[in-house]
Parts: sequence; structure tokens; C-alpha cells
Amino acid sequence: MRALVQRVASARVDVGGEVVGAIGAGLLVFAGFEDDDGEADLAWLSAKLCRLRIFDDAAGVMNRSVVDRGGEVLAVSQFTLFASLRKGNRPSWGRAARPDVARPLFERFARQLERDLGRPVPTGVFGADMQVQLINDGPVTIAIDSRSPE
Repeated sequence: MRALVQRVASARVDVGGEVVGAIGAGLLVFAGFEDDDGEADLAWLSAKLCRLRIFDDAAGVMNRSVVDRGGEVLAVSQFTLFASLRKGNRPSWGRAARPDVARPLFERFARQLERDLGRPVPTGVFGADMQVQLINDGPVTIAIDSRSPE
């Protein structure tokens, strides 16, 4: 499982001209899945995101988590995080989970985030053509992979 995390002042997802998910200050999480991702990947990444200390403390040092800050999380499914460019310039999506596998993984991931965060987590619409708007705060953008826990 991979995630691209952005610290945001605000973010929202529109589908068909309607807002389907929106947050104020917090984390915008783009999440991608492989066929063999499981509950351990979901739990590890959710816990990591909720404890990730990328918000400033009173001294201006990145020392607080989204939980410490009382921030929000917006989750968006993003199969393109598994793009491969090994052969030419057209991305291959061979490592990305098929939709019938990825959809339940994404749904379980969003529920796990809600449990770890202690509040509802709005999401995009799986498989939809989404427009994502955000105000990146910092900017702070971090890539995380459950197979390479650093």
C-alpha cells in the first residue's frame, strides 16, 4: 500500500460538480493498493498517518500529529501511485490492485483511519473522475509505502 500525504490548510473533492468530501486543516491522503495488501498494511499506514508529526508546535517545530492538532483527514483512492515507467513514457498500472480488490481495501482503510483519528473521514468516490482542490500548507508532501516502512 502506498500513500501520498499532503499537509493542507483545506482540501475538497468534487465529482460531477458536487462536493463529495471536504476538510479544513489536516491531511489529504491519496491511497493506492496492490492485490496482496492486507489488514496489516491498512492498520500500519493508518496508525503512521495519525501519528505523523508534521504539524508545528508552539516553537514552530514539526512536532505535532493530526490527532494532537485536532485536524481532519480526507482520503482519496489513487491507483496511479503504482505507475511504472520502466518501459517508455506511457505508465503501466500492472502493480495496482484491480478495482474489485482495491475498493474494499480503500473502504476498510477509511474506516481504520476513522477509528485511529477518532472522527469521521470524508473520502472521494472510488473509481470516479474526481477534481481535487487543496491548499498545501508548507508545502509538506510525504510518500509512504507499507512495504518500505522507514
